[in-house]
Amino acid sequence: MNKTALLLAACLCPPALAAESFTLDSRHTFPMFEIDHMGFSVQRGRFNKTTGTVTLDAAAQTGKVEVNIDAASIDMGLDDWDKHMRNADFFNVTAFPSMTFSADTVRFEAGKPVAAEGRFTLLGVTRPLTMKIDNYRCGVHLMNRKTVCGAEASARIRRSEFGMTKFVPFISDEVRLVIPVEAFRD
Repeated sequence: MNKTALLLAACLCPPALAAESFTLDSRHTFPMFEIDHMGFSVQRGRFNKTTGTVTLDAAAQTGKVEVNIDAASIDMGLDDWDKHMRNADFFNVTAFPSMTFSADTVRFEAGKPVAAEGRFTLLGVTRPLTMKIDNYRCGVHLMNRKTVCGAEASARIRRSEFGMTKFVPFISDEVRLVIPVEAFRD
């Protein structure tokens, strides 16, 4: 093959490892939280409506994450409890309908993302947050034959730093956030 043909072939071939974009699967991405309840138990809640995108470039070891959580979709398992958590004492969903996590830095180890460094917004307050990434795996989804990646992101926050102070310290100030994520390649 001559040099011109090789150059043309190289120009027509896309890069083997380039940034890939993914859209969160809202049916399999449910942000959750865990909080100590007066020292008697750990209570858990989840949010049923989440949207977002992830961009990863394994070759360059870079990425971006955008997660938007519908605060009114909180699910504690009881309607009365859900209503209580939506009020101004806690998530104040009328004034602050969503929570967001936005990261412009994704750290990689051994070719896999291990942390997303960004900003978390709750009750209109934005603070730095690094979410640890565990169980990262990609493959072909068995049902729809599309490429899907999954992981679990987690972090700890102090709710008082975002203005959610009701019942501290009886209900813990420290909250563990966990986001099981599945996202389909665009």
